[in-house]
Amino acid sequence: MSNPVVQAFFFGRALAEVLSEKIEDAFTNIVSEIGKFDAEQREHLRKFTEEVQARAERVAASSQPNASTSSPNGSSSPADLQEMLDRLRAEIATLKAELNKYRQE
Repeated sequence: MSNPVVQAFFFGRALAEVLSEKIEDAFTNIVSEIGKFDAEQREHLRKFTEEVQARAERVAASSQPNASTSSPNGSSSPADLQEMLDRLRAEIATLKAELNKYRQE
């Protein structure tokens, strides 16, 4: 193997193999990190959603004047829901009126 052309060929081949392995390793690491990041973000979103849902359920449970109005399976009747919506709309209207008064002062 004293021929410089043959030596250069094998050197180039070895260089290409090593570079290919390094690029493959780097790509695998990047994809792995992206996968970890995605999984972490999904977990954070899931926890956030659960926290919001739990808080909403607590507020809804505490704002119910009578817990016995819901049906045995835990859902409210359409009349109860309509009543709650009407109360919320009335409260919103009252708050809007107060806000308009405050803005005019």
